Amino acid sequence: MNTRTRDAGRAFAGNRLAVIGLVTLVLIAVFCFIGPLLWRTEQVHTSLGDTFLPPGTGHPLGTDDLGRDVLGRLMLGGQISLIVGISAAVIATTIGALYGSIAGYAGGAVDSVMMRVVDAVISIPTLFLILFVAALVAPTVGALILAVALTSWLVPARLVRGEALTLRNLDFVSMVKVMGGGSTRAVTRHVLPNTVSTLVVNATFQIADAILIIATLSFLGLGPRPPAASWGGVLSNGLQYEYSGYWWLIYPAGIAIIITVVAINLVGDGLRDALSPRSAR
Repeated sequence: MNTRTRDAGRAFAGNRLAVIGLVTLVLIAVFCFIGPLLWRTEQVHTSLGDTFLPPGTGHPLGTDDLGRDVLGRLMLGGQISLIVGISAAVIATTIGALYGSIAGYAGGAVDSVMMRVVDAVISIPTLFLILFVAALVAPTVGALILAVALTSWLVPARLVRGEALTLRNLDFVSMVKVMGGGSTRAVTRHVLPNTVSTLVVNATFQIADAILIIATLSFLGLGPRPPAASWGGVLSNGLQYEYSGYWWLIYPAGIAIIITVVAINLVGDGLRDALSPRSAR
């Protein structure tokens, strides 16, 4: 571990809000992925005799309109929300990093054409674009990951392109050509590694955005089909009974989304501060 990494780690650890966000995310991951192993519930078959049970013994968060345990459904929905969010963010960041680094390093006409494509796509309202892509494919987990990723790579592409324009003129990158190295080597060995801090911070915020996007799609009925669940789908189903007094069908999923997104943003802010040049100095 080099000095810069240690300094960044200390800076992050000294940020109380970032640490709180990280601990919260760990607890949420444990709740979603380990919780179902300890709290086993039936989420496939319905139990019409147990519908709309209020929170109490046997069902800490009550049951829904089909008699399914809300706590267990919250865990299941969290798994899909986190998997889609993290996977989509990784794919979007990877595509954006490659695209932006190539555009920035090439410069000239290549850069102009590639970035005009980005500008054209980014001018389309994100939600409209995502709804269009999601409506074209079956709402499986894999399809949702691709739908979110293919509409989220634009921001990291612009960020990396900006850094690549600066890096391409530095001596250690220029020496690659002098020593007979090709553009591919310059991009993969020198340009991309020097944009890691930017990509890590951006990927963190991309996860939060992806979770909100999948919640929106699920809320609009374009999420995973039952018996699969997502927090947005649980929230959408609960809102049907908003005026019936079944508050436990609404608040748990909504609170889970808010806590997760806020925690991710706290971690992202902490990483941005820890990895910034000013912090390193």
